[in-house]
Amino acid sequence: MTDFWISCGHHLLDREPGGGLLLTDDFLKVYLARPELIPPPEACVVEKTLYGALLADPRLAISASDIAAIADADARENWQVLIAFRDLLLRHRTLEGAYAELMRAGPGKTPLLFVNQLVHVILRNALDGVEDAQVVRAAELFFRTQRVTLHEGSLIAADEEIIGGINPAPQSPLVSMLGIPADAQIDVLNDENASGYWARSDQFDMAIDLTAGRAGLVALAEVMRRWIAHVLGVEVAIEPLPELREVNLAWYVGLDADATKIGDMMWNGEEIDEATMSRVIGLFALTFRDSSVVLDRVKGEPVYLILAMTPEKTIRLKPQNLATGLPIRHLEAVG
Repeated sequence: MTDFWISCGHHLLDREPGGGLLLTDDFLKVYLARPELIPPPEACVVEKTLYGALLADPRLAISASDIAAIADADARENWQVLIAFRDLLLRHRTLEGAYAELMRAGPGKTPLLFVNQLVHVILRNALDGVEDAQVVRAAELFFRTQRVTLHEGSLIAADEEIIGGINPAPQSPLVSMLGIPADAQIDVLNDENASGYWARSDQFDMAIDLTAGRAGLVALAEVMRRWIAHVLGVEVAIEPLPELREVNLAWYVGLDADATKIGDMMWNGEEIDEATMSRVIGLFALTFRDSSVVLDRVKGEPVYLILAMTPEKTIRLKPQNLATGLPIRHLEAVG
């Protein structure tokens, strides 16, 4: 079986019989290895003592008064964020359960970085055993912003951080440990170079073709299908459609903020200009395998999923919209 996304830390986690990810001390210690959490030489005794205690026992109960005793204000804020996130993970049997709470309640003060890392490792679990590089590359949209460009009639999406040369401090200490190069070469994934994706999967340096009618959007549909099955336990079929015209939007889910606005405009019967419509990257029809899980008012109708790019040509897909936005009975009860 081909391995990929080693930097997400999935190999540090255990799995329950049902397939969920079980938290381990080793996984928690990766967060303690973040540069902003390692006490500098000038740190106060309280912070150094707290750090040492957590290295020894990353599940150690930490109170607000423990953090308040740290002298440096920035350090206190970093510790508050980390401990709140750690306590979220500890409250649940699986990481999937922690993610579900985060999506139902809203991320609040949880940094987007931590949310994306949680999506990254859960999605790695959901895609375990996948041998299609297009599917795994498409899944990168779930946790990494993409920049879109039109090249020779094709719509190509590449990792924004990589092509922008931003490359700030690594998102995970595991990235540093793996020695991932900062100046990777961008290639567009195709049949000829697909076998090379696996060794480069942690570099995020392969672009994907999201042109309508091609393999990229089919692969993204498969990722969404697997995500919904894994996170919600609901089986669906998802099919890419050629265009967003003359469809009955009985229910729709915007996969990003811009797509949600476009869907709202269609729902309200507003006129949508060509410039706005041109920002729609993908339209998908979702149907449920078991109609009994669907709210009565949308039974028999497909759910439309819309993906769009911003005016600046970036894609910021929100996987939480798939976790909270579908017309499923138990989701309405939870909400």
